[in-house]
Amino acid sequence: MKFGDTYTEFLHKEEVRFSEKCSHVEYKRLKKVLKTCQSCKTLQETSTADQQEGAANQNKQLCQCQSCPACDQAFFTELMKEVSDIALCFSLRVRHLLHLHVATGMQRYLLRLRQCFMNDQQAMVEKGRMLIEYVTMNAIAIRKILKKYDKVHSSENGKIFKSKMRAEHIELLQSPWLIELGAFSLNLHGSDGEGLNELSGHFSCDLDATPPIMTLMLPDSLKMEYDLTCAVCLETVFNPYALSCGHLFCKSCACSAASVFIFQGPKSAALDAKCPICREAGVYAKAVHMLELDLLLKIRCKDYWKERYTAERAEILKQSKEFWDLQAKYAVY
Repeated sequence: MKFGDTYTEFLHKEEVRFSEKCSHVEYKRLKKVLKTCQSCKTLQETSTADQQEGAANQNKQLCQCQSCPACDQAFFTELMKEVSDIALCFSLRVRHLLHLHVATGMQRYLLRLRQCFMNDQQAMVEKGRMLIEYVTMNAIAIRKILKKYDKVHSSENGKIFKSKMRAEHIELLQSPWLIELGAFSLNLHGSDGEGLNELSGHFSCDLDATPPIMTLMLPDSLKMEYDLTCAVCLETVFNPYALSCGHLFCKSCACSAASVFIFQGPKSAALDAKCPICREAGVYAKAVHMLELDLLLKIRCKDYWKERYTAERAEILKQSKEFWDLQAKYAVY
């Protein structure tokens, strides 16, 4: 089955499975634009100089190699909006699902009480699988349509657009929420590669590798690998946070780099605080606490997790004492 048919079938299933309307890539419409563009190029190459002069207005609409205003408008303006909407929709849906799984306090108590009467773990597994399928199918559609764009126009504008998506942190397969969703799937199934289908692929995790990685295998043998090493301490991330630039750090390392106390958290960093890797400013305000990834480490690396937990608690107590000593000095003076 061609990808276009597979994608159409996926969209039909989406309408049935989800009550709320979500954004999608207009794959078939954009592909039709490319076919029209290809036809225009053929007509242009076979037209004579006299015909071109007599139909100047029409020729303005014809495609030029590496430059096609009509296609640029259809692809790089509309597609950017679609990708932004998909990224936002995906993050909101994942956040809602994971909040139910890793709830704390009174909400956690109420959920545990509810599970005495109703076990909705299977429903959560199914929602997680659908969200992985949602983001991967749209990501594959984007990759295929941009590859086709470059082929038709003999350009690299599609590759440039991919770089722009990464720069604006809306590249779907690099989303920290996808890593969280992968950890969520592994936590519920207990083993790698189960529960997902041929459309969404499957997650696996090797925490003993160097570096430790989480892997997402997609259709067409496409493989995404996510390095779980903190770039500051060079250890497997503990109590991890993803900054809005996408880079993962231990909470203590992120706080140290931003010159804030661990108990204050990365979000308390100054607005101009920079990522230790890419040096981008303003990436702490929307940091994502990777609770599912931390739970995965707690389950699979118990000794390591306990060791890091003990060390972090000791550091927090030390910093808390320093903080209150400073507050006392300020109060005296």
